[in-house]
Amino acid sequence: MTTKAILAGLTGLLVATSLSTGAEAAGDTLNIGMGTADAGTLDPHVATTTPDKGLLYWMMSGLVRIEPGKASPEFIEPDIAESWETSEDGLTWVFKMREDVECHGDYGNLDAEDVVYSLKRAANPDTSSFAKDYTPLTSIEATGPYEVTITLAHAIPSLLGLLVPYHGGNIVCQDAVEALGDDFKTNPIGTGPFMFAEYQPQQFVRLVANPEYFRGEPAIKEINYRYIPSDAARDLAFQAGEIDMIYGRQDQTWVERISQVPGTKVAVMVPGEMSVIHLNMTMPPLDDIRVRRAIAHAIDRDTMVAFKGADVTLPSVSVVPEGYLGYTDDVPLYEFSVEKAKELLAEAGHPDGITINAIHTTLPGMLTTMEAIQALLREADINMEIQTVEHATFHSQIREDASQVVHYSAARFPVADVYLTQFFHSDSIVGTPTAVTNFSHCAVADEEIEAARTETDPEAQAALWATAQQKIAEEVCAVPIYQNLQLWAWKDTLDLGYEMTGSLNLSPAVTEKAHFTE
Repeated sequence: MTTKAILAGLTGLLVATSLSTGAEAAGDTLNIGMGTADAGTLDPHVATTTPDKGLLYWMMSGLVRIEPGKASPEFIEPDIAESWETSEDGLTWVFKMREDVECHGDYGNLDAEDVVYSLKRAANPDTSSFAKDYTPLTSIEATGPYEVTITLAHAIPSLLGLLVPYHGGNIVCQDAVEALGDDFKTNPIGTGPFMFAEYQPQQFVRLVANPEYFRGEPAIKEINYRYIPSDAARDLAFQAGEIDMIYGRQDQTWVERISQVPGTKVAVMVPGEMSVIHLNMTMPPLDDIRVRRAIAHAIDRDTMVAFKGADVTLPSVSVVPEGYLGYTDDVPLYEFSVEKAKELLAEAGHPDGITINAIHTTLPGMLTTMEAIQALLREADINMEIQTVEHATFHSQIREDASQVVHYSAARFPVADVYLTQFFHSDSIVGTPTAVTNFSHCAVADEEIEAARTETDPEAQAALWATAQQKIAEEVCAVPIYQNLQLWAWKDTLDLGYEMTGSLNLSPAVTEKAHFTE
C-alpha cells in the first residue's frame, strides 16, 4: 500500500467498539487526561508544546478558523471575522468583524483595537514565540470599530493561515493582558467557548463554559484537564471511568489495546508531528559533514516505522512533512548501512566511533523514539548519551543551544515555507536575537526560502522549495525520521458534534456542540 493510501485511510479513521458499558452518564463535565507532567505556559503567543496548544485551542478564537474536525487550510472559515476582502495584488486585506464577541470575564466587548493589539503582540519577539511568521506584515490597523486592515510587504503563501487560532493567530483581549501582566501566562483570557477557571501546577487546569460565546453557550459546562504523564496511569484512569478523553501513547500497540476497551472511540488523525533529529553543525564532531552523513546512514527508517507501528506512522524522507504545500521526495537519500556509517567515521578520524550528547524530554512517546535511535546508532559505534529533563525544561534548554543533538517532534501550518523558515533559515538559529527553532545552525538554503516567499508563479515557487529541501538534505542539517499521527480516545457517549479527521492544534476541538448522549 502506498503512503498516500495509508494516509487516506488513517486521517478519517474512527474506530468504535461494538461493545457498550453500563456506566452512568458523565453529565456535563468533561475529564481529559494529557500525557505531560505540567503546563509549560498558557500564554497563547508563547506556548509551543502540544499539551499547551491543545488546551488553549478551546479558549481562543481567531479572525478565521479551520472547520472543527479538519486540518487543511482548504477548510478555513470565518471566526471573529464575518468576511474579508483582498486587493488584486494580495497585499491589502480588510476584515469585517462580528460585533457580538465578548472577552471572558468582565473584560467587555472585543473590537478591532483588540485584534490589532493581538496581532502586534504576536509579531513582537519580546512577547511571542512566533514573531518571525509575521514579519511580512507591514501594518495592522483598526480602520473602523469592527474593521481591521492588514498590509503586507509582499505576497506570502497564506496570510489566512497566520490568522487561525493557532500560535500567533490566537486573539487576546488587550485590557486583560495589561491588567494581569505576568499572571497572564497562567491565567489566559480569550473569547472562545471555554474560559480559564483554575490552574493547579502538576495537577490540572479547569475550564468552564463561556455563557457569552458568540456561537452559543456550550453544552459541556466544565473541563478538567488533568496532567498524567504516565501512559499506564492515564490508560487505567480511562478504563476506570475517571476520565472521558485521553491523549494516546504514540504507537500502534496503544491503538490496538485501547480500542478494545468497551464503549471507546479511537481517532488517528492528521497532521502528523514529524520527528526530526537536528544535528548542531557548530559542535564537534558534528561540524564534519562525514560524521553527519554517518549518523544518517546509521538510522533505519523502516525499523523506526515498524517500532512505532505502520498504521499510525508515516516514514519521512524530506525535512518538510509529506502533505505540506511544497513538499518533495526528490532529495538525497542516505540508505541504511552500518558499514557505510563506520567507513565515514573512520574517514573523519574516528575509527573507534564517537560520543554525542542529547538533552531530551521525559515525555514517553518522544523518549522511546530517541531510545530506539540510540540503539541503532550504537551499532555503528555512535554512542549517544541522553540527559532527560521535564518537557518544559527540555524546550527551554534546547533553545539555549545546550544540546548537540535535538529530537524535535512538530507539526506546523501545512505550507513548506513555515517549516523551512522556522527550522532551517539562518534567522531562526537558536541563541540569536531572531531565534525560532533552527537547532542545527543550518544556513544553506536561505536564498531559496526567501525567494519562494514572494514568488507568485506556483510552479516556480514549488521548484524553489524543492531546491531548499535538496540543499538541506545534502548538508545533513537534520535527519527526518517519521510522521507520528495524532492519537486520542474518548467515551462513545461523548459526541463532539462533528466528524473527526484532523486538528491543526493536535487535539480534538471541544466546541459549544460537544455533549454527552447519556
